[in-house]
Amino acid sequence: MTKKKITVLLKGYPRLSETFIAQELLGLEQAGFTLELVAMRRPTDTKRHPVHDDIRAPVHYLPEYLHEEPVRVLKAWWAVRRRAGYRAILAQFFKDLPRDVSRNRFRRLGQAMVLVAEWPKDAEWLYAHFIHTPASVAFYASLLGGFGWSVSAHAKDIWTSEDWDLADKLHNARWAVTCTRTGYERLSALAQPRQCVHLSYHGLDLDRFPSFEGRRSSRDGSNADDPVQLLSVGRAVPKKGYDILLKALAALPGDLHWRLTHIGGGEELKRLKPLADALGLSDRIVWKGALDQKDVLEHYRTSDLFTLACRITADGDRDGLPNVLVEAASQGLMAVTTTVSGISELFVDGENALLVPPDDFQPLTAALESAVRDPGLRTRLGSAAEQKVRRDFDYRSSIRDLTTLFEQGWNG
Repeated sequence: MTKKKITVLLKGYPRLSETFIAQELLGLEQAGFTLELVAMRRPTDTKRHPVHDDIRAPVHYLPEYLHEEPVRVLKAWWAVRRRAGYRAILAQFFKDLPRDVSRNRFRRLGQAMVLVAEWPKDAEWLYAHFIHTPASVAFYASLLGGFGWSVSAHAKDIWTSEDWDLADKLHNARWAVTCTRTGYERLSALAQPRQCVHLSYHGLDLDRFPSFEGRRSSRDGSNADDPVQLLSVGRAVPKKGYDILLKALAALPGDLHWRLTHIGGGEELKRLKPLADALGLSDRIVWKGALDQKDVLEHYRTSDLFTLACRITADGDRDGLPNVLVEAASQGLMAVTTTVSGISELFVDGENALLVPPDDFQPLTAALESAVRDPGLRTRLGSAAEQKVRRDFDYRSSIRDLTTLFEQGWNG
């Protein structure tokens, strides 16, 4: 079957924190799809992952704010105002507006008009990543343009969206896919009676993450000159729980020798670094900032233990299954982390990781101490985690799932 051309709508592109999306895009191209990428925001990261350079699809950018490109927006409105779907998009907009009186609601309407007016030549499908704002634009654009659309939902977009908003999109999209069972259950309940939601784990391109053939160290925290090397990779945002991690580290026994390397940017760094100072941890933590995938892989291989203190924030935001946990596990690097969302779909406490409840530093301290003092435990659980990833988290499975869904959508 000849594969058709897909317009992929993204919140921003490229993004260092969304390697799973870049990996999927490359996988779809390798599966024979032709893609054109449309992003709602221009890139802000100063680095790129190597996978971004392998993606051939051209990238276009919508107006991030309508007032920044008024002529473009007006031209789009003039071009689409007589289309058959114009009344449908306005009807949906005025249905949504009383439930969401915001500038963003107007912005999504304008972006959808621009998307339809500038629709990539020969594209026959619209596929949005994230079910919050990108799916709002995709929903409006599909009504106006009359083409099929689908959505990939992840974490924050599922848990911080209103039920009515999710339900409307799920009843209009041809299909939705999500990457954790907890997200799947929430979306499936809102999609009833339709059965349009599918579970598919992102997985890894294991060719980019080959097994680490070196030997893990036997560090046990007893040698001040050779401390245990802890690693955490993630944006410094509230749902990552870095304040809890710092408190847990501060509570470790004084005779235990360790160092933590943090990789990632994020607005919370300006608060976390002074907190580390106040807790007396500054000389034990290295803040690396954002790094590309090659450098992150090297840190997985030279570290002794990975840790991430994911939590659910007050507004419901949370991780799904952080890709960095899958990456670390692919290198046999044991993790100490929490039971939030899909993390328990990868790890089983005591079998291939140590899991603790979120938002409580004391159990995290105890788990970290156990892992720091016991290199044999780290080796055993890290090896089991790698076996799990290499058996169940190959991204090619996700690409096969998506290929089937696209082909069924076109033929449905």
